[in-house]
Amino acid sequence: QVRLEESGGGLVQAGGSLRLSCVVSGRTFSNYPMAWFRQAAAKEREFVATISRSGGLTYYSDSVQGRFTISRDNAKNTVYLQMNRLNSEDTAVYYCAAVPRPVSSIRATEALDAWGQGTLVTVSS
Repeated sequence: QVRLEESGGGLVQAGGSLRLSCVVSGRTFSNYPMAWFRQAAAKEREFVATISRSGGLTYYSDSVQGRFTISRDNAKNTVYLQMNRLNSEDTAVYYCAAVPRPVSSIRATEALDAWGQGTLVTVSS
């Protein structure tokens, strides 16, 4: 059974930074591209960033490009999301997922597993 466990969220002031982590168990982590998605209140879950199996390719949504960095440590079965220069529009629950391919057009419906509990990021202005 695949399990995704996100952590690292919290309350931060606008302009601040957070680093999210997602530990994956129950699958061979290095075999799959990974992605971060987020869901704000009353909105659909949206793509944030994705990374290839080796970590050599990354793509970001336009709204986070230049501020967020996705990375992975295959030895630790963990994918990270470093978030800098946060603003109120980044407030959301953040989820990680294994995806079939590391492209910016990936949709939340293409996630390969059941979603974890997510981690809440709240940015105060």
